[in-house]
Amino acid sequence: MADTVAMNATDFIITSTYQEIAGSKDRPGQYESHAAFTLPGLCRVVSGINVFDPKFNIAAPGADQSVYFPYTEKEKRLTQFQPAIEDLLFSKVDNNEHIGYLADRRKPIIFSMARLDVVKNLSGLVEWFGKNKRLRNLVNLVIVGGFFDPSKSKDREEMAEIKKMHDLIDKYQLKGQFRWIAAQTNRYRNGELYRCIADTRGAFVQPALYEAFGLTVIEAMNCGLPTFATNQGGPAEIIVDGVSGFHIDPLNGDESSKKISDFFEKCKMDPSQWNVISAAGLQRINECYTWKIYANKMVNMGNIYTFWRQVNKEQKEAKQRYIQMFYNLIFKNLVKTVPVPSDEPQQAVTKQPSLKSQSTRRSQSRLQRLFGN
Repeated sequence: MADTVAMNATDFIITSTYQEIAGSKDRPGQYESHAAFTLPGLCRVVSGINVFDPKFNIAAPGADQSVYFPYTEKEKRLTQFQPAIEDLLFSKVDNNEHIGYLADRRKPIIFSMARLDVVKNLSGLVEWFGKNKRLRNLVNLVIVGGFFDPSKSKDREEMAEIKKMHDLIDKYQLKGQFRWIAAQTNRYRNGELYRCIADTRGAFVQPALYEAFGLTVIEAMNCGLPTFATNQGGPAEIIVDGVSGFHIDPLNGDESSKKISDFFEKCKMDPSQWNVISAAGLQRINECYTWKIYANKMVNMGNIYTFWRQVNKEQKEAKQRYIQMFYNLIFKNLVKTVPVPSDEPQQAVTKQPSLKSQSTRRSQSRLQRLFGN
């Protein structure tokens, strides 16, 4: 409700992608979900926001090009990180930072980096890889994310994903083809890691079940890595499928792993295929996803909406009065009627009649507060 009030009160709204606003034919947008909803016991919203209002605008962010730049720019490469990255990728010793090893380092590496949770679907990518023998013969897999020991996590979902990852490693016998690296926080080293993966003629894979924008997709493409990314959310707009990268369906692992296999098989037959996608990805970023483009859009929108605010001053004042009336006279009073949960443990209720009468009294009290005696 706070979002709905704020969106109606504001002059203009900036989003990263169209799908955030109005979604797709299969999925409602993040803001579209505010159009109609119910807060039980409070109110029912039937026309919360118009997602096709011109106040909604798209200005996609970019990646820091001093950190994420093409692997071909040798003079800018952060060579001081390369020995540590060499160890991260290829050391055969398991420790707190990496487990598993890559027996054939001549293979390209497919690589993903994200939080270890269900939505990011890293375990799904591991399963796709494990089930596809053709893909396993063509490439190695490197995953960066999470912990290896469930006891180190405080999140139950992450703990379950850690256990699932270990189960998949054992189930598909991935030793020698799979490397799991713990979450990395040094973005300068991460930028060089993208470029080191590009040196192997590898690719970045973003398999999320849903991704609102996809900053790692921007980072990977900016470093010259061919990128496979989910078709659910922002990456579907960032990548032109088959031109500047590839869309994959996170709900169809067999089809997605086949798409990755087909690409690397083509690259094995004709190495220039890799260069074509790499260059097209860089071009796409430079044309649409840089901070310079973002800044220009923000300045232009600021100028436009400053003018619009003056032209529609009376209409805006009327809307603001309505919003304030709704918030102060209706919503705030309704919120006061919501029972606050007690910190004390609930006692077993033995007398049903008293519970019923208490509920009746609460309902009567609500009506009295709303409409008076």
